[in-house]
Amino acid sequence: MIIKLAKTIGKILISPLLILFIFSKNKEVIILDVSQWIKRLDNNKQSSPVWINLLYLLSIYQEFRNVYYYRIKQNDLMGFVLIQGFKILYKECPSLFICSNNIGSGLFIQHGFSTIILAESIGENCSISQQVTIGYNTKGLPIIGNNVSIGAGAKVIGKVTIDDNVKVGANAVVVKNVPKNCVVVGVPAYIVKKNGVKVKEQLV
Repeated sequence: MIIKLAKTIGKILISPLLILFIFSKNKEVIILDVSQWIKRLDNNKQSSPVWINLLYLLSIYQEFRNVYYYRIKQNDLMGFVLIQGFKILYKECPSLFICSNNIGSGLFIQHGFSTIILAESIGENCSISQQVTIGYNTKGLPIIGNNVSIGAGAKVIGKVTIDDNVKVGANAVVVKNVPKNCVVVGVPAYIVKKNGVKVKEQLV
């Protein structure tokens, strides 16, 4: 009873953030983000109205606030201006940095502390864990496809392409292109599963 009451109070306190959603140019993408987070965290809430789930996520998960603020300001100067005051009252995860200009819908960040996301582009339904670095070297920025999962502590560095349906294992270091439908692990990363079949192949 007390926990339920606390959650209700939390939603009420966080409700002013709905103003940003109402005026956002990126409502459809935010809705898809909400759906992905709910599916991963509490699938029983899938039937709840979007605004209820949005309030639930905003009230509990700082990492979701990072994603939310990113969507609000994306390609929207007014959104960028509006979030500044809200960010003081409703704090995001302070060590999670989302710096890319082109990230598809369904971005999910699990325990996002000490994580930097700087890619040329990221596709839909990307999942990123804690202490991940996605960044540049002198050759450029990574390109990440759809349905990619990047495990805790992993590094994706430079002008590399990670194709669709790839899982990057915890603490892996990716410095070469990864083909679709693969699982990669290790330092430097190599393929341990390809199209559902166990292998051991070097990236080229």
